[in-house]
Amino acid sequence: MRTPALRVGAGIATGLALAAGVLTASPALAAVGDDDPAVGARVTSGPATGLAINEVESNGDDNDWVELVNTSSAPIDLSGWRFLDSDSTHTAYTLPAGSTIAAGGYLVVDEETTTRTGFGFGLGGSDAVRLYDTSGTLTLRYAWTSHAVVTYGSCPDGSGTLVDTTASTKGAPNDCSSPVRINEVESQDGTPGDWVELTNVGTTTVDLGGYVLRDSEDDHAWTIPAGTTVAAGGFTVLDEAQFGFGLGKADSVRLSDPRGVRVDAYSWTAHAATTYGRNPDGTGEFAETAEPTKGAANRFAGVVTAEAWPGGPDETVLDAEGTFTGDLSGLDWTTSSTSRDGQLWAVQNGDGLLYHLAPDGEGGWAPTNAAGTDLRYADGTGTPDAEGVTVTADDPGAVYVSTERDNDVSKVSRPAVLRFATTAGAESTLRATDEWNLAADFPGLGANAGLEGVTWVPDAWLTERGFVDQHTGAAYAPASYPGHGDGLFFVGVEGTASVYAYALMDDGSFQRVATISTPFSLVAEVQFDPTLDALWVVCDEACSGRTALFDVQDGAFALASLYEAPANADRTLANEGFAISGRCVDGARATFYADDNDTNGASLRTGTHPCDATTEPGDGDGGTPAPGDGGTPAPGDGSTPAPTPGTGGTAPTPTPSVPGTPVAPVAPVAPTEALTDANRGSVSAPDTVRAGSSVTITVGTRYAGQPVAVWLFSDARLLGTPTVAADGTVTVLVPADVSAGAHRLVVAALDGTVLGWTEVTVDPATGELAFTGADLAGGIAAALLLVTAGAGVLVVRRHRAGAARA
Repeated sequence: MRTPALRVGAGIATGLALAAGVLTASPALAAVGDDDPAVGARVTSGPATGLAINEVESNGDDNDWVELVNTSSAPIDLSGWRFLDSDSTHTAYTLPAGSTIAAGGYLVVDEETTTRTGFGFGLGGSDAVRLYDTSGTLTLRYAWTSHAVVTYGSCPDGSGTLVDTTASTKGAPNDCSSPVRINEVESQDGTPGDWVELTNVGTTTVDLGGYVLRDSEDDHAWTIPAGTTVAAGGFTVLDEAQFGFGLGKADSVRLSDPRGVRVDAYSWTAHAATTYGRNPDGTGEFAETAEPTKGAANRFAGVVTAEAWPGGPDETVLDAEGTFTGDLSGLDWTTSSTSRDGQLWAVQNGDGLLYHLAPDGEGGWAPTNAAGTDLRYADGTGTPDAEGVTVTADDPGAVYVSTERDNDVSKVSRPAVLRFATTAGAESTLRATDEWNLAADFPGLGANAGLEGVTWVPDAWLTERGFVDQHTGAAYAPASYPGHGDGLFFVGVEGTASVYAYALMDDGSFQRVATISTPFSLVAEVQFDPTLDALWVVCDEACSGRTALFDVQDGAFALASLYEAPANADRTLANEGFAISGRCVDGARATFYADDNDTNGASLRTGTHPCDATTEPGDGDGGTPAPGDGGTPAPGDGSTPAPTPGTGGTAPTPTPSVPGTPVAPVAPVAPTEALTDANRGSVSAPDTVRAGSSVTITVGTRYAGQPVAVWLFSDARLLGTPTVAADGTVTVLVPADVSAGAHRLVVAALDGTVLGWTEVTVDPATGELAFTGADLAGGIAAALLLVTAGAGVLVVRRHRAGAARA
């Protein structure tokens, strides 16, 4: 969640602190935030003639930003100016000394990260940005009511209306060009002849009437007739029979708009064995495809290509308007003793609420605890930023919640899993009985980049499939982690775009067992699905609502399928929660989506996913579903062996499918070739990175879907083996014990072949708390440290059903 709501109580506390003089501000700050940030308003005033808000990124990933442009003929110094969103209770960000925009230049104001200073709040779906000069006078303001699909950009730069751009152009002129792109080319042996496929990377349908298609010869030109369109994200094919000329062995395809402006072009020197296509569609570089896909998404060898959602095309609203107020996040479906359709657990992140939902008998769903249960840390304080929720088969009297931070101390990362003892969420307030704070595993992780989703996977399911423990390098052995229960918790981390498997022990300790790279720019949700024997990994609007399925292959979770959002779904919905029913009705299971933005007053929607069950859970038993269906498998269901009588409900641990022969993961080979300019490649990364923080490396879209090894030289230290995301990037953690100074980041194939490298300077890990954007007087800082320390020393044992463990 990038823009959690600020609790009223926190705002009051801040106000009291200000009144008491604990937090101090210079008189120049007094006017900042006093104006009305009216939605839809665009203001340009004050002394900085030629200064304008030029581009706004509010939904790309965890790092939002605003680009300013100077259209005048003289530089403008913005040092000491203050930047704020629509929430006047947020601490305004002061632009540092040296913040000068050259004549005709750009200045980007970034959200803070672990390696970069910036504003300490996210930009929401309905928000505004405001810029004040050193006297506190409002100079610039721009507001919007929903996220842009790409970015909001001024067309032309600095003076035009801000519209949804064709491509993000941070720190450069805006891309207001046609969103039409050449996507695939058949130049030989096509059906029925040569053809050119166009796609639309924009957000609305484009009329191609008047566009002109040419090959390499200017006199080979065909004007596309009026009425020919290409839908957003869709494909339109132009056939040789239409444009009237063939495409040669060495040739080009060129496309111009009706004004004669070049839109796109592609040239080649030899026929492709199949076709030439962009990877990924519309935005990537051209390469030979695995097979022609005329009028459909391109496919490439070794790359999992996003395919159409296999279920129904719609996402239908389930909740009555006003049921939730926004920030609904994680979901989990379980069986129910009162409804064949099961029950849902949901959490709301901004105010830390837990909801228990049931079908309302009229086709919708509603909370049985209308006001929600107020979640607290074990000592009764704080507001957990509740992002994900799950229940487990080995602990039926509890729910587990994943969090990014304590919203009352919103600048400090606190990536944790919390246990709450409840069966129906009937309590008005719940204190956590246990907390597993994973911060030690994620040093430098941003406060707003932590745990998004959480799910639980039974040990028996993992061992039966030969799952390999990356911590030991051998087949996963549950007995290695006494007191962890009967399964592992899988958490999705927004800031690293990866999923991690953990054994959470009942003494508060934990051990990471596996790391799973994803094809997404962020992870919004994870869900175990015993019906498909797979793990769902979900992205939100940052990936246009895509979802992925992972299954265990050769001992590790690997990407099996990648799906687009349902055809008629709004891909701009901030669907941060996902769950799937275990009940198959008329060939379909219900899917559930939680929209964090409460778009049009609705937070909960449903869709369908196909299934082939011939009997329904609970048939013939008075309507009580069979235990363990869907996201909460019970011992004895599916592949999980039934409990042995007299063992207190604990299922015996099966042996691996090949006893005594653990399946070892593929070990990457360290590069041995010299690092020279010749193999430096196109790999890029930030110039500096802090030890203990994550770093995102651009490898190139041609490697999308391919596992790579990231090494830190000079001592060939392996940082991870992530899969390259669709945007051509990977993210790894730089260990906290890496020495400060100059290093080289090397990206290689698993066989040691160098794909590219770049230089990077590692700054030492400081161990300081991530307080930024405000000056804290000694009293308040000490108090916050005491609160943090107090939370850290409290250990509560995890309560479990079944026999005690050694």
